[in-house]
Amino acid sequence: MNLRHLRIAAQGELISLIMLLTNLATTHLKPVSSLMGPTHGCAYLYVVVTTWRLEQATTVIKATAVIPGIGGLLALRRLGRHDLADQPSEDVIRP
Repeated sequence: MNLRHLRIAAQGELISLIMLLTNLATTHLKPVSSLMGPTHGCAYLYVVVTTWRLEQATTVIKATAVIPGIGGLLALRRLGRHDLADQPSEDVIRP
């Protein structure tokens, strides 16, 4: 499965959460909340569901994806390490 869509959704989740919290701490404009709330929710659900459907995702990676805001990016980072661990080392001499 291509992780490109997961990466985009994880970044969108983090950015929308930052915008929501910034809006809450400053002006609290209702149009910003109306737009960013559903955007963050959809991105969060996409990240969680997509991560849980990945075959290479371990239980730890799936649990990490549930953390709001940064869970998707952390899960992608763990997936990258998991993929590297599965690949053979280039230092191995093969006959």
